[in-house]
Amino acid sequence: MHFNQVIGQQSVKASLTTLVNAERIPHAMLFLGPSGCGKLALAIALAQYILCENKQDQESCGTCKSCSKVSKLVHPDLHFTYPIIGSKVTSPQFLNQWRSALLDNPYLDINHWLQFIGAENKQGNINKDECLRIIKQMSLKSFETDYKILIIWLPEYLQKEGNRLLKLIEEPPENTIFILVAEEQERILNTILSRCQIVKFNALSDEEVVEGVMTKTGISQEQAAAAANLANGDLNEALTLSSNAENDNAVLFLDWMRKCYKGNGVELVPWAEKFASLGRERQKHFFQYGLHFMREFMMYKLTGSQQVRLRKPELDTVMNLSKVVAFEKIEPITQLFNDSFYFIERNANPKVLGLDASIQMNQIFKN
Repeated sequence: MHFNQVIGQQSVKASLTTLVNAERIPHAMLFLGPSGCGKLALAIALAQYILCENKQDQESCGTCKSCSKVSKLVHPDLHFTYPIIGSKVTSPQFLNQWRSALLDNPYLDINHWLQFIGAENKQGNINKDECLRIIKQMSLKSFETDYKILIIWLPEYLQKEGNRLLKLIEEPPENTIFILVAEEQERILNTILSRCQIVKFNALSDEEVVEGVMTKTGISQEQAAAAANLANGDLNEALTLSSNAENDNAVLFLDWMRKCYKGNGVELVPWAEKFASLGRERQKHFFQYGLHFMREFMMYKLTGSQQVRLRKPELDTVMNLSKVVAFEKIEPITQLFNDSFYFIERNANPKVLGLDASIQMNQIFKN
């Protein structure tokens, strides 16, 4: 992947190429930024630039043997670690799926990845066996170039197992580079953070998202702009929106809001059963969408403007809700969504949780 194939992030690209050309590449970098901003894509572009045999001042050549292999994600000196499912399994067991998913969409998020590998109700993690594999793999000599590069996607999923990698990250073998690609700094061990040079990424602008959607899908500028308006700087989300006539989470959420307002138990129980069948990552994504919806609802209540990041069906719901839901009810609703997300991460019974959240929503509406 070339730098010019990565949407936006011009200042980050410039600083990274300067470090490479000056031979001052940090041995451990943490790419930190929101979902869909291009962190992972830029990590691959940087790896290609470092491994390139005929690099230019600001770009890899794209034609040498190393560039060709990196572009197909098969270079023997470029390694990946990512969240997986199951115990005593490691990243190479999912390598074919990883290559397929990443080549199709280098802006993918954890929900798309876990659904791609059929996680269903299982949550992803980077386990002990993967950490031991990393230590063994990175202690070997490079195969074809001077450098070995490991890209760890979402080190948040290391949790306490990350302690096993501290010595390796602090004192790596010669010409070994770690690129950690993260979204939630607070979930990463401070001992890992202290050993990395943090490179911060901003969310993409709406104009950059429009450019990315048009480039990758070929849809009209008007359609791309509509998706970008909802995506809030997340290119992956915009691509998802543009590929579907309706956002599944939006449809499910709006239907749930109507059912909660009515408070008909005969309707809520089947809804909770449907919610339980979605899989844990999709359930978490549902409540993340709910937080987005309530943020836009709050903006509408404060400003009265219809220029919020919602499509017409969602905006119609916001306008109707604003007549019956007072501003002070926004806080308990968002707290409910945050709590539900927390409990799902800790393996709460999804049917019980869905029904309980529905009852609490009805009480908030009617109180």
